[in-house]
Amino acid sequence: MLLTHCILAICGEYTLGMPTEKTMTGNFTRSTRLSSPAASRAALHLTDEDRAMLAGERGPAVKMAMSIVARMAEIFGASELMDITGAHIDSTIYIGEAGLEFAEKLASLGARVAVPTTLNVSGLDEFHWQEWAVPSEWARNAHRQMIAYQSMGAVPTWTCAPYQTEMKPRFGQQIAWGESNAIVFANSVLGARTERYPDLFDVCCAITARVPAVGLHLTWNRGGDILMRLAGVPPAVQQDDSFYPVLGHLMGKVAQDRIPVVAGLTVRPTEDQLKALGAGSASSGTVALFHIVGVTPEAPTLDAAFQGRRPKETMDVTMGVLRAARRELTTADGAQLHMVVLGSPHFSLAEFKQLAPLVAGKRANPSVKFLVTSSRAMTLLAKQTGHLAALEDFGGKVTVDTCILASPMLPPEIKLLMTNSAKYAYYSPGLLNAAVTFGSLADCVRSAVEGRVVRDEGLWEN
Repeated sequence: MLLTHCILAICGEYTLGMPTEKTMTGNFTRSTRLSSPAASRAALHLTDEDRAMLAGERGPAVKMAMSIVARMAEIFGASELMDITGAHIDSTIYIGEAGLEFAEKLASLGARVAVPTTLNVSGLDEFHWQEWAVPSEWARNAHRQMIAYQSMGAVPTWTCAPYQTEMKPRFGQQIAWGESNAIVFANSVLGARTERYPDLFDVCCAITARVPAVGLHLTWNRGGDILMRLAGVPPAVQQDDSFYPVLGHLMGKVAQDRIPVVAGLTVRPTEDQLKALGAGSASSGTVALFHIVGVTPEAPTLDAAFQGRRPKETMDVTMGVLRAARRELTTADGAQLHMVVLGSPHFSLAEFKQLAPLVAGKRANPSVKFLVTSSRAMTLLAKQTGHLAALEDFGGKVTVDTCILASPMLPPEIKLLMTNSAKYAYYSPGLLNAAVTFGSLADCVRSAVEGRVVRDEGLWEN
């Protein structure tokens, strides 16, 4: 909220109103790490092109965006700006009039993104929102915000998992990404470089193709801080999908905004398992980068993960510690169930493929709604490959463009959820006033069929 007011205050000359509710979800987490290990706060140096943008020579929208980038760089103590070659905008989520006014002001000034840019989830499923409890006024405003950002030349991906698109960044690429799970995935799994860009600031970076040269953009800031050693965790647990959101939840609580390094993993995680790990850590904490020794690209060895430095803290991750973290993801206290919700982050094609045989030939209990959230692209691929038909025959629904955390789509009677997502489990009690049971994907399907919570505890209790 503080950065939101700061950004809008910078825009005072553009007659933007102040926010009436929260309009920004992210923040720079490591802003004290400057342009070099020995750097101190110095005056911001701007290039001739930076000054031209700031003076309005590239148009009023670029001037507005550059005024924000330059001021925020000063706030974070940057001595210079740097180029980016890609962006992902989280500001697409409608959460109040101020964010909508900001987007439409930029659009009215002729704003265009200067780098390939994807768009995060919006506030509604553009084509199916009427099937849910979304108020009409909310839908109109959310759609206006979608149109505003799309008019700037961004690609209408409408997904929190832009790394599942053709615009996946490459190793070492400098980008400006919003959306916490996307940030941690880009930094950790792909080895691209981004800070945690907050709403409103992200689009300004996309318009100017410039960012403050601080934090995780710089090599020396990407070394590990805390060592998390797996101790006595059986390979069968490490192979299971449910292990990764649990470890991610633990990682976020322990590391907060520090960089955790995981050692002792004896299996090779899938991309979706790493996605779940990162999303969990970015929810319970503000992890923007993690390393797994022998797995992630900047951690071929333990020494490389810490850049030759000693860990500031070491923690043994035992089955007892993991069981406690898993218990924290469940806030419901009984077997009653109203909805199973999957897809935070958005379901991938591989996850649709994994789900299809679990639901094939079965039918969800009429008392339980079964919802999968995904992108348009992944849903289309699932349909083309035949994986969507089994879900529809099961009685499940797919929502695209958004998720239950970004849209007021759930009717008030839905208060008891079940999910395999640490992110949904962490945020739903506060954002949706709903109690959650965490379980595996198979647990979620079995519970939907039974009409009550059913979990196989064997893997975790042995």
